[in-house]
Amino acid sequence: MADEDLPFSLLACLEGLTVFSHLKKTRLLKRFRELLRILHRVSSELFSTDVLHLLEEWAGFVRAFHVDSSASEWYGKVASLAIGDDNPFTRAAGARELKVLDDGLCGAVRMDLHRLGVLAALDLEVLAGRVADLLAAAGLEDAGNAARNEGLYLAAGKKKSPGEKALFKIFPREKDWGAALPAFAGYLRKNGAGLPGRYATLYWDGRLLPVRHPDTVRLGDLYEYGGQRAAVLANTEAFVRGRPANNLLLYGDSGTGKSATVKAVCGEYAGRGLRLVELRKKDILKISEVMETLASRTARFVLFIDDLSFEEADSSFTSLKALLEGGAEARPRNVIIYATSNRRHLVKERLADRQNPGEGEVRSFDSIQEQFSLSDRFGVTLVFMAPNQEEYLAIACFLGEKRGLIKPGAADPEAVRERFCGNALRWEKWFNGRSPRTAVQYVDWVESGAAFPWE
Repeated sequence: MADEDLPFSLLACLEGLTVFSHLKKTRLLKRFRELLRILHRVSSELFSTDVLHLLEEWAGFVRAFHVDSSASEWYGKVASLAIGDDNPFTRAAGARELKVLDDGLCGAVRMDLHRLGVLAALDLEVLAGRVADLLAAAGLEDAGNAARNEGLYLAAGKKKSPGEKALFKIFPREKDWGAALPAFAGYLRKNGAGLPGRYATLYWDGRLLPVRHPDTVRLGDLYEYGGQRAAVLANTEAFVRGRPANNLLLYGDSGTGKSATVKAVCGEYAGRGLRLVELRKKDILKISEVMETLASRTARFVLFIDDLSFEEADSSFTSLKALLEGGAEARPRNVIIYATSNRRHLVKERLADRQNPGEGEVRSFDSIQEQFSLSDRFGVTLVFMAPNQEEYLAIACFLGEKRGLIKPGAADPEAVRERFCGNALRWEKWFNGRSPRTAVQYVDWVESGAAFPWE
C-alpha cells in the first residue's frame, strides 16, 4: 500500500463497517477516524488551518490511545474493541452455535473482521511519520519531530497482560481476521457478548458499565463467618448450574464482611460465567429496566445492592418488593439478587411509629407489617453479628500470619503474638470497635510500620 494511499485505505475500512459499525463511535476509533479524514484531505500545499487541524487531531488520537486501557498496543486495542462490541452477531453467537446462525449475517461479520484486522495491523510509527512529514512541510518541524517520537512510543507497546495475550489467540498476527470467525464465535459462546464478556464486575448507571479496577478480595482472605459464606457458596453454585436458587439478604453489624463475602463468592465463579452487577440505591426505581437488559444476555448475573435501606416505604421500596415476589413481572432466570444491610427490616422505624402507629389509619397494624414485608421476600437471610473478643483476635491473627507479621520462626513467637494481640485490643478500643473491618485496618497499620498513637 503506497504511503499516500494509506489514510484513504484505512478510512475505507472504517467507513465500511456494518455489523460492527458502532465501533466508529468509540472514543479511540472516533479520534482515529477524524485523524484519517484530515490526513486524506490535506496535501503538501497546506493551508494554516489544515495544519492546526491536523495537529489537533493527532493530539486527540494520542490522548485517546493512552486513555484506552483495554490493551497496551494498537493491535490489542482494536482486537479488544471487536471482542467487546455488543451487536446482533455477538449476542446471537453468545447464545447459539455458529453453524445455526444466519449465513448472511456471518458473511457480513467476516468482512467486518477482515476490515478490523487491516486496521489492527497498522504500524503507528508509519502513520506518525506521515503526520510528521506533513507538519514539517508546513514549517512546523518541532511539532513533526514530536509526532514522530510519539509514534515510536505508541508502536513500541508494553508488557502484555494475560487478557491481552488471549486476544492474540483469537486474532493471530499476520492472519486474516475474517478466518478467525469460528474462534471468535467460540469465545463468545463461552464468555458472552459485550461488556459482560470482558468484565466480571459491572455497575448500572443508565446502562451497563465496567468496573475496571474491582475489589479483588478472595475467599482465602476472609476468616470466621464460615457458615454464612458456605450458604452463599451453596446458593451461588446452584444458580450457576441453572438450578433453583434464592435471593439473599446478608444483614448485621457494620464491618462484618457482608459485602466482602458477596464479592469474594462472585469472584470465585467468574471463570464459570458469573457476573456481578452493582445496583446503587438511587437506581432501584430502574430495576425493571436493569432486569430487561440482563435477561437478554446469556451470562448469569448477581444483582448486588449494597447497604440496602429505606427512609420510608416509597416507590423504590415497592418496585423491589414486587420484583422479589408478587409482581406481574418475574425475575429473569439468569438473574439473582444479593443485598446487604445493617437493618433486618430495611425500612427505618422511628419511635413515633410505635407510639402512634399508622396515625389516622383505620388498620395501623397493616402499615407496620408493610415496613417489615420486604426483607421477608428474600429467600434466605444470613446474619453477620459483630465478633466477640476471641473471634476478633482470631481474625487479626489470621491476617497477621497471612501477611508474615506473626512469624512462627521468631526468637520468641509467644511474645510476638502476645504483643500483636495486645495492640489489636487497644486498636479496637481507640477506633471503630470489634469487627473484621477493624482487624483489617489494624493489620494494615502494623504492616505500614507506623508507630501506634498510644506509644
